[in-house]
Amino acid sequence: MEDKDLYDEINSIKKIMERSTKFISLSGLSGILAGGYALIGAGIGYEIIYGNGILRGGYSIDIQLFSIALIVLLLSITTGIALTARKAHRKGQTVWNQSSRALLKNGLLPLLTGGAFILILLLHADYHIIAPSCLIFYGLALAAASQYTYGDVKWLGITEIILGLLAMLLPGYGLLFWALGFGVMHILYGSIMYFKYDRENNAD
Repeated sequence: MEDKDLYDEINSIKKIMERSTKFISLSGLSGILAGGYALIGAGIGYEIIYGNGILRGGYSIDIQLFSIALIVLLLSITTGIALTARKAHRKGQTVWNQSSRALLKNGLLPLLTGGAFILILLLHADYHIIAPSCLIFYGLALAAASQYTYGDVKWLGITEIILGLLAMLLPGYGLLFWALGFGVMHILYGSIMYFKYDRENNAD
């Protein structure tokens, strides 16, 4: 009985320390929805490029694909912020705290660098490495920010980097790897996060 009480006390201390040093209000459901948005966007992109069995390209196609990617990004960010804020509120925490600021600070540099790099690729019409670059820089951002949140985020980041490198080795399959990385992996990651953390918190 004493061992159980000691274990419970240690576990409580661990949770308190984790709340003070890590941002643990990330929503698994937001990951699932972001993956869904990405798969829908990839499906629309596929129809634009390969519709009627004809490979199409050109400036107008690039603009359409860029617009779809931007819409997916905005939807994912909006959903992520809304669901994370709701989860933080339920746990009596604030979204903007020391841990979330540290997470954002560490993840922002790779994201901004990647965004600038992708814009340069667009200017030079190097479209075939845009999808791999998105995956690689996004993965680097997740890995860099993971020390301030759940450790699962690091593994998602590593997976995104690997998919990005594979996409570099297999030109012509960028849209497929984009769908795998931002779609399938987000749904898988979000599901794991939901059943591992969110459902437990909802039960409490």
